Parts: sequence; structure tokens; C-alpha cells
Amino acid sequence: MTAPTDVSTPAAPVAGTPLFGTVLVANRGEIACRVIRTLRALGIRSVAVYSDADAGARHVREADTSVRIGPAPAADSYLNIGAVLRACRETGAEAVHPGYGFLSENADFARALEDAGITFIGPGVEALNVMGDKIRSKNHVAGYGVPVVPGVARPGMTDAELAEAAAGVGFPLLIKPSAGGGGKGMHAVDKAEDLPAALATARRVAASAFGDDTLFLERLVTTPRHIEVQVLADHHGNVIHLGERECSLQRRHQKVIEEAPSPLLENLPNGAAIRARIGEAACNAARSVNYTGAGTVEFLVSDEHPDEFYFMEMNTRLQVEHPVTEMVAGLDLVEWQVRIAAGGELTIRQSDVALTGHAVEARVYAEVPEKNFLPSTGRVHLLDELPAGTQGRVRVDSSLVEGLELSSNYDPMMSKVIAWGGDRAAALDALDTALAGYTALGLETNVEYLRLLVNDPDVRAGRLDTGLIGRKLPGLAFRRVGHAELVAGALYVLAGRDHGMTAAGPWQMRNGWRLGKPAPRRIHLGTPDGGMATVEVTGEVASGPVTVAVDGGGGRTASLHVQGPGQVELMLDGATHHYALAEDGTGQVFLGSQGWSCRLDVLTREARLERILAAVQREEGAADPAVRSPMPGTVVSVPVNDGDAVAAGQVLVSVEAMKMEHQLVAPLAGTVHLTAQPGDLVKADQVLATVHPHAAEQDHHNPTTGEGA
Repeated sequence: MTAPTDVSTPAAPVAGTPLFGTVLVANRGEIACRVIRTLRALGIRSVAVYSDADAGARHVREADTSVRIGPAPAADSYLNIGAVLRACRETGAEAVHPGYGFLSENADFARALEDAGITFIGPGVEALNVMGDKIRSKNHVAGYGVPVVPGVARPGMTDAELAEAAAGVGFPLLIKPSAGGGGKGMHAVDKAEDLPAALATARRVAASAFGDDTLFLERLVTTPRHIEVQVLADHHGNVIHLGERECSLQRRHQKVIEEAPSPLLENLPNGAAIRARIGEAACNAARSVNYTGAGTVEFLVSDEHPDEFYFMEMNTRLQVEHPVTEMVAGLDLVEWQVRIAAGGELTIRQSDVALTGHAVEARVYAEVPEKNFLPSTGRVHLLDELPAGTQGRVRVDSSLVEGLELSSNYDPMMSKVIAWGGDRAAALDALDTALAGYTALGLETNVEYLRLLVNDPDVRAGRLDTGLIGRKLPGLAFRRVGHAELVAGALYVLAGRDHGMTAAGPWQMRNGWRLGKPAPRRIHLGTPDGGMATVEVTGEVASGPVTVAVDGGGGRTASLHVQGPGQVELMLDGATHHYALAEDGTGQVFLGSQGWSCRLDVLTREARLERILAAVQREEGAADPAVRSPMPGTVVSVPVNDGDAVAAGQVLVSVEAMKMEHQLVAPLAGTVHLTAQPGDLVKADQVLATVHPHAAEQDHHNPTTGEGA
């Protein structure tokens, strides 16, 4: 069985309703690149918009023309309606495709385009108004026979009113922003005493992400599955659905791996009947607001009672995970969005929809799963996203190019890897193979974590629910740097130092040349966990096997062979290891293998001494009193005052970066000294607060006193 269509290269233009001459893509990243690809296939001129941070971005390079719309902050660029409208006028754009996020569900934007005589490639203002507000949409669709989750959904409720209503909803419950999406601002609350703090955080995140801090409460459905239905609707009254997607593999309400169709429905004797029911409910939700274009209706489905499903929200835009539907349905959803917006009629009826095979998508993020998924930044030094042998069954939608500097101003999702197979097992195998060959050196990514999930027994068996990742994460075994990686990094550094230096004569070479026996050379490497290792190399890397010793261990035989740009083979004591390697010229080596990657720091004498002193100055196991920002960002909240007595684990500072809020807590009890305030722009590793332990704590941690606390 072969994939129904390769939508990584959309179909050539076909006759029918005249399309637009120029379309502006009001977005960035991988979705902008994906939309531009279809516009090109349709013969439509594309316009990219960009902020200062994205001047060299891939979507800017791939569009036919581009316009700068402002500085890096999204509020001043991608969310600036006036700037986008000016770009439309400058380029003669007849229509705007909003992608997802940013202005894609903004009714004011759609209205402004309408007033300017520019087509919005999306639904009408009525649908945006109703479905863009979760409270309004929930109450609205309930009147059209669509089942909804029990809860309290009234606009304008204060924290006190929500807390009072919570008792009626019951615990555990879920706080949700009315204007939001993507899981931002959503918080599960188990106990009444935890509600006030969670409400405050949810309001702050909602206001920052969506410009609206309205919240509502829903009963938390235990062991739920997140299943959504893709709909298409035109201006001629035709509404169809293209089956469902399973999106239950989530972390913090953010989807990680999605697939189509749902294994829950596929494995049930009455799965086809449930698919028809949930599909019709989705179509009714679309009909209720005269929806046009592509949209997604999201449902919570009980794992224990799959015939029970509840409306959560309707996303009035393209979804991140739309490629899995494209691969099993054999359609280009962006093409249909464009055709419908141009007035075209759906030529597909519900009876024409056939789902072929299975497709799975994994979202690739710049983040560090081992560090609570801390977002990361960096420059792409080596990139290979579609390994040889995966073409045809694997598609990659990406924003990356070599040399790109990843900004902390935007969401950390970089790309999506989508695989198709004749059945679910084949699709998961294809995805795992693709992820094993995915290389993006210079950035810390979640690719290894994705492979661990794809190969988890419960995932393979289709036993999914939205809490599965949270339960599995503590038991995931992440790969660590071993001797082979240290040796490969050291030999790669030495090979780079030796290359091209022979013409300067032996007295200028740095390969340990001397009369008589060669001198060993030492490379000091810093590891991702803050540790150090010394690799001693005797011999010339370029001329054959050398002798290596790690941290003074016995000599071992090694050789390094270059197999292609950035690709090397290491032979160590007869064992073969393959790596992707890149060096950034500033003392950092990036190494990758089978989806895993790491950074090794080549330590100068000063850097090595600094690490040694840091280890000596603090007793092993003691907490670091300094509270540092994990990455560049903005301080959004400081809930304590300078000089306050704080408890270990108490939140001291909240930093927002890559559209996520990170709460930094006190490492120990003591008196806090603050060096940051709300609104501050901070750098990675910048000290934002210091906790001075109380006298008793100091005595307890002082090895010279001999006294306990």
C-alpha cells in the first residue's frame, strides 16, 4: 500500500473558480513556509511579513516578496493589525492567509481586512466572534445538540466568583482562558486551597498570550482522550468532515504527537458509528455559525466510555496537526482554504471521503526535556531533517535553515515530522526511523524524547490519554555523554586544529609534533550536566589510529573517519560509532546520534578553573543560593519583596520566554535579595535573586562548625 498523495508537494493548479493573484501570509515559522509552498503550486504570488528577529528566516527567503512589519516582540509586529494592513497595501495583496496563532482567530483583524476590501482566508466574523470565545462557543453549540463538558462558563467572572462557583463544579477542575488555545493558561486544580494562586497565574498568562484574561471552569474529565474532527465548509452550504485526529499525547495541555485516525475508534467494533456521530456533531457546530473554510472541532472523549464525547472548543483556523489528515485523506487543506475563500464550491461530498492508512506527526521543539522542558535558543550549525530512504512516506514541515539563529521571542516549535504507513504500526515505525535520522545541531531539541514516546509500549498499543506523558516522564531514560562521545568530540576538535596548518611548518603546528616520540595532547571538555572530562590523545588524528585516554584511564585505540559533511565514523577499541558533528568556532562542539544530541564545551584554562572553583566553593549536594534565569526572557511577576523570609520551593520570580511562563523558586529557606523587577529583560543565567540562608541553615551546611541545625 502506498500513501494516497504526497502533500509535501501540492497538486498543480486546476481549472475552476479564479484564484487570487497575490496572497500575504500573516505568520512566520514552519506554517508560513507550508502555506507559501501551496501558493507557489497554485501559481499565486506570495508575500511574507517579518519582524526584525526574523529578517533571515526561512519563510522570508521562500516567499516571492517580503515586508518588514516591526521589531521582535509579537505585539509590535505579527500582532500589529495596522502593520499587516500596510504590508497588504504595499504589495497589492488581494487576500491574507493567517496560518495559526497570532491573528488567525482575531475577529477585529478579519473585520479590518473586510473594510479594506481584502479577503480573509478563514471564516466570517460571526464564526470568529462566537467560536473565538470559549464561554460563548460552549453555550452556543449546546443549543444545537452538541454535548458539552459540565462547568461554569459566564463572561466577566472575578476570581472570587470563580472560587465560589468551583464548589459546584467539583474538584478536580480545569481553569481555561476563554480567548485562548494551545493549552496556554490552562491549569488543573485538585484542591480548593490551590485555586487562588492558579487563577492569578492563568489570568496573567491569558492576558499576555491573548490580550484577554477572561477565565472559566470545567469539570476535569479523568483519563480523557483528546479527539478532534477536521471540517471543511464552503459559501454554498456544503459542510463535510474528514475524520478524526487523536491528540491525547499532551504535556501541560500542549499536543506533542498526533495521529489520524484515532486508534480508539479504529479498535472498537462500533468505531465507524462513533466516527459518524462525532463527525456529525462537528459539522453541526460548524453549521451553527455559518462556518466557511477549514476548521477543527475538539472533543474530550471518555476512554472508558468512548461513545461519550464533549465539545471543548472550535479552532477557526488551520491546526498544527493538519498534515496527518492531509496524508490519510489525500487532500491539501491549504489549497481548499484558498479555493473556498475565492468563492469556490466543495467538489467533495461526505460519501467521497475515504481515509487510507495511518499518519502520525511529532512536533520538534527547541527545548530540554530533562530540565522540565526548558526552551532553548541557539544557531543551527548542521541540518538534515529528511534522512535518506524516508522520502515518500515522511514529510517534514520546517522553519529551519543552516545558520538560522533561533529567537526567544516566539514559540519554540521548529518543525513537524509526519509519517504515513499502511497501518498504525507501520506509521509509527516510519516516524521512529525519521526521528532517528533527524539532525539539527546547535540547538537542544526534544527529538530523543519523541523517540522514547513513539516506542513506549502503551503508545504502541494505543492506550492513550492526556495524562500519559506526565505519568511516563519520570521513568524515561535519557542518554548521557559517554566515553565514545568524549573521544569523538576531542578527535574532531584536534582534526579541525590540524587541518591546513602543515604549510606553516612544524614549529607552528598544534598537533604535538616534536623530535622523537610525539607528545600527548589534552582536550578538556565540559559536559551538559556541568561536569568535566579530559581526553588525552597521542598521535596524529588525520594519519590513522591514535591512542586515547579519558580522565587518566588506560590507553585505548581510536580513529576518526569523515564520511560526509558533518558525518563521522569513530572506531574505538574495535566498536563502530556514527555521529553528526559540528563546531561553532567559539569553543563549542555539537554532536548527534540517532535523534540524541548534546553540546560539549571545549574548556580554556580559565573556564576549567572556574568550574573547579565552583565545585569546591559549594558543599556537594547543597543548594545554590543564586536563582538564575534559565534563558533570555521578560520578568512578568515578582510575588515577594526584597528582604522577605521565604521557604524552600516558594515562587520568587516568573520569567516569560518563548510564549511560556517559567516560575523560579527558592532553592532553600532564608532571606531573599532581589535583583529583578517586573518588566526587566533578562539574559540566560542572569542572577535574579539570591537566598541567604538563616543562621541555623548556615550552621547546618557549614562543615567547619560541627553543629547541626
